[in-house]
Amino acid sequence: MKRLLLTALLLIAPLAQAESLPQFDENEPEVTIRHGEGSTFYEYRINGELREIKVVPESGKPYYLVPADGDEFIRADQSQLLIPKWILFRW
Repeated sequence: MKRLLLTALLLIAPLAQAESLPQFDENEPEVTIRHGEGSTFYEYRINGELREIKVVPESGKPYYLVPADGDEFIRADQSQLLIPKWILFRW
C-alpha cells in the first residue's frame, strides 16, 4: 500500500510543477491596448521592439501602422506581422 501511494505521488508531482510554471512563448507578441479619442490602438511588440500598431476607429475600417525607414510608420490594410512557428530542432 505504501509503495502504491509513493508511486502515485512520484507520478503526480511533476505534473503539478509543470502546471504552476507560466507558459510564455518568446515568439508571441506582447499586446498593449490603448484607448484614444475615437480610436483604440493595439501595439504589438516582440522582444520589446514595436512591430505594428492596429488602429480600430469607432467608425470605419481598422488599419495597421507598420514601421518604415527610421521612426516613421506607414499605413497598411493588412497585418505585416509574421511570426514563424516552425520547429526545426528540439533537444
